[in-house]
Amino acid sequence: MKLVSWNVNGLRACMGKGFMDFLQKSDADIICLQETKMQREQADFTIDGYEEYWNSAEKKGYSGTALFTRRSPLTVTYGIGIDKHDHEGRVITAEYEEFYLVNVYTPNSQAELARLSYRMEWEEDFREYLLRLDEKKPVIVCGDMNVAHQEIDLKNPKTNQQNAGFTPEEREKMTKLLGSGFVDTFRALYPDTTGVYSWWSYRFRAREKNAGWRIDYFLVSKRLFDRVEDSRIDTDVMGSDHCPVELILR
Repeated sequence: MKLVSWNVNGLRACMGKGFMDFLQKSDADIICLQETKMQREQADFTIDGYEEYWNSAEKKGYSGTALFTRRSPLTVTYGIGIDKHDHEGRVITAEYEEFYLVNVYTPNSQAELARLSYRMEWEEDFREYLLRLDEKKPVIVCGDMNVAHQEIDLKNPKTNQQNAGFTPEEREKMTKLLGSGFVDTFRALYPDTTGVYSWWSYRFRAREKNAGWRIDYFLVSKRLFDRVEDSRIDTDVMGSDHCPVELILR
């Protein structure tokens, strides 16, 4: 089984930059998108062979997630059941026979860490949500989690210590989540791999210089890790400031 996750930074814009070509070539069973920045009724495309599920932000042109799947889920839910978190279209949960799949677009702490305190609340509530699911069956979490967990996960760790996505507070929350029974699949399979990132700023020719961050993840419950065949980052795929990440299950 092949799962793909991609922060498309505006799906309509990405459509004009090769999204459909990527979709066909990837031949994925499930595709999770973040930062779709649209309502479904704004779309004039169809994706043959996939069921569609959308969670759009109430604010137009902002945030949003979508899920396309060839396998019909048992159930699909939106948000995490806490009102203050559920107006920005950040979570879709699809239940399958073997696992829950949670597609997430984690809130950014923003410039000058203006939203860091809210982000800390989100992290605790989201972790508790995942643990409730994990009590029932294994969980796969994918998406833009807006944190580079370790120094190996970004090009310039020393100059980013107090920037959104690499603060000690955000990194500690990821450590806590992984310590709660989840595995960062890419890092578990490739513990010493450097220079492989999933996001690059549009400024300063960052992608050309590979001055990036690994902030897009596939996490799995520990008891599901033995089914993981590979976890990949498709750095050659353009169309967004992020690139897709993949999970291959046996």
